[in-house]
Formats: sequence, structure tokens, C-alpha cells
Amino acid sequence: MIIPCIDLMDGKVVQLVQGRDKAVEGDAPLEMVRKFSAFPEIQVIDLDRAMRRGENDALVELLVSQAKCRVGGGIRTAERARKLVERGAHRVIIGTAAFTHALEEIAAAVGSDRVIIALDSRDGKVVVNGWQEATSVTAEEVIARLEPFCSGFLCTYVDKEGMMQGTDLTWFRRLRAATQHELTAAGGIATVDEIQELAAMRIHAALGMAIYTGRLNLAALAQQFT
Repeated sequence: MIIPCIDLMDGKVVQLVQGRDKAVEGDAPLEMVRKFSAFPEIQVIDLDRAMRRGENDALVELLVSQAKCRVGGGIRTAERARKLVERGAHRVIIGTAAFTHALEEIAAAVGSDRVIIALDSRDGKVVVNGWQEATSVTAEEVIARLEPFCSGFLCTYVDKEGMMQGTDLTWFRRLRAATQHELTAAGGIATVDEIQELAAMRIHAALGMAIYTGRLNLAALAQQFT
């Protein structure tokens, strides 16, 4: 499955390179939802919340009312997760909070079937707090113990995020061997061949920069993969 991404910053749809530098602005958020309507699910990330520098709550709630969305970015409490699900989010993506006591509370509040855990990695280590802080663990080391609290994992290869230089398929093969949970790959995916290789591993592909820049054609992707 291909999952198009809508990343929000200052009320706009953006694409960043490695979580830092803004490279592209998309159309208005609702227009992006329309463009992505052929795909079964959309990923919505509030970058301002993730980086602890604001929020796009009203916009996120509008988007989840219009499409089937998985939502992430700064969801650090059970209260926030519950509110998003009540507003219409299909699932919530938990990153930083997955490494705190809040994870168990979030899973209990909305059900583990509604939780996706983000294991975003840079230089081999999981990064948190909007990718600004590195932990001491690898995704492969923690994935098994996190399984009881979620229905899937979003794994971003941050080293190549937004660069359209290809992703690390070897890393995703290791992750696939480490869990039977649903996996979604992100970070650097730039070709149909990569999407097909991921699909052969039973891994979804979350796409951002490649579709915002036209490197991959939305209509062709919808025809081939939906």
C-alpha cells in the first residue's frame, strides 16, 4: 500500500529534508486530500507539535474529518491520542512517547489496534523529539518489546529523508525479519522499483518528496498500487 504524506508546519503543507530544511510547499491541505483521494489512507504529521514549537490542531481535525488518516506529530499523552481518535483519526502515530511511561496509557486509552509506533532512525539509532534527539538504541533492538502496544510500525530512514536518493532496503529487510507487525517504510523512497521491493517484503511505502516534486506520478501510482 502507498500512503501519501501531508506534513504540516505553520498551517501549510511542507516537505523537509532530514527533518530540518523546508524544500517544498504543497497545495492547500484540503487540496492535497483531494489529490490523494485515490489512495486508501493518508498520513498527516503535525511538525510543529513534533518539534514543540506550536500546533496545527484545527487543521489536523479538519483533515481527519475528510479522509481516512493516520496522524502523528507530538502525540505524547493519552488525552491527545483519545481526542484525535474521537475527532476521526483512523490511527495515531506515537514516536517520542513510545519511550516513556505514556505508551502504555495511550494504548489503553485508544486500543493498541489504533496505535502505530514510529521508529525513526538516523546513523543507526532511533531519534525522538522531532528527530532532534538521538537515543542509544536501534529499531531492531526495541521493536519486539513494543509490539504489545501497537498494530504496526512507521520506520523512517532519516539519513535519506527528503533527499530522493533511495532508501536502505537492507535495513527494512532486517526490520521485516524482526516483527510480524505491519510495517510502513519512509525516508528517501524515490522509485517504483523500491516500492515494489518493499511490497514484496509486505512493507507499505509512505511517500512525500517524490510525489510533491513530481518524481513519481500520482495517477500512475494509484493505477499500479491501489
